[in-house]
Amino acid sequence: MSSTTDLLPLPYRAHDLDGLLAGWQKTLVDAYRWMVLARTLDGRMLALQRQGRVGFYGPATGQEAVSVGTALALSPSDWVFPGLREQLVALVRGHPLGHYMDHLFANDRDPARGRQMPCHPTCRDVRYASMSSVIGTQISQAVGVGYGLKLRHENAVAVAYFGDGATSANDFHAGLNLAGVLEAPVLFCCTNNQWAISVPVAHQSRVPELAQKAAAYGLPGHRVDGTDVVAVHLAAREALARIRAGGGPEMLEFVLYRMTPHSSSDDPTRYQAKEWAEHARVHDPVPRLERLLEELGALPPALKERIASEADTAVRAAIDSSEAVPPPDPASLFTDVFAPGPVPGGG
Repeated sequence: MSSTTDLLPLPYRAHDLDGLLAGWQKTLVDAYRWMVLARTLDGRMLALQRQGRVGFYGPATGQEAVSVGTALALSPSDWVFPGLREQLVALVRGHPLGHYMDHLFANDRDPARGRQMPCHPTCRDVRYASMSSVIGTQISQAVGVGYGLKLRHENAVAVAYFGDGATSANDFHAGLNLAGVLEAPVLFCCTNNQWAISVPVAHQSRVPELAQKAAAYGLPGHRVDGTDVVAVHLAAREALARIRAGGGPEMLEFVLYRMTPHSSSDDPTRYQAKEWAEHARVHDPVPRLERLLEELGALPPALKERIASEADTAVRAAIDSSEAVPPPDPASLFTDVFAPGPVPGGG
């Protein structure tokens, strides 16, 4: 079992509660709704996986502030290339919860027709590329789309999400290098939850801050407290504005703490120190936002209770609807796989 380094909590950003945040109360309450929905979804789906009702689930518990904070800063014209835990980004951008649930059950309404692993949704409706379990491939894909956006003079950004482990993958280095050379409009979002499955970040990189890796390719890199949705939103909004203005690609490293197993197939007690789970719980972004909203007077007990109830109702309704749909017809196995053959006599 590897030991873990107890990182000191990042300081709470000195927000102007009477100015900036006061004007953001509705946005912050909306962010809280999404974060509560995500936490509710994780709890229910992990339970269903243990019951054998879905095959696999990768929870994003503890990473909600990054998904919500960045998603709320994006434009509808932007393209999203997720890692493993950015399903919430698709939902915030407008992908229906029911369609995502269809994907988790791989039923006949699943856009991927049951061909993708759960938690790897296809969300073309919100410019959200399908996930891949191959580490880092989405990084170079985002650069390709970003360069295409530049060539077409579209005021849009390609956003690539990836974990700390992916910064040691080939596609990270190739992707950042090419993005820098092409000055492609790409925002690289590293969600550093400090574990690449069972490998702690200190054992896979000697760089103390992963954001420093961007400098090797001529990109600005910034470290952000990934447990603070306000800090996340501000950093993403400011970086996106610079990129849209022609400033070139940037990288943001969001530091947070993994609060769950890597996936439903993982047993972290085999490699994490005993105290890690409690240490991570102390840095939970949901109660942190909760306290901030209460300080602002924007989350009275009745509203807090209603948000929790609405999230539970929405998740249960989506489960009931999707679980009642049969699996895809086996005859659909070859649908959308083969293109029409060559035209006889064609060139």
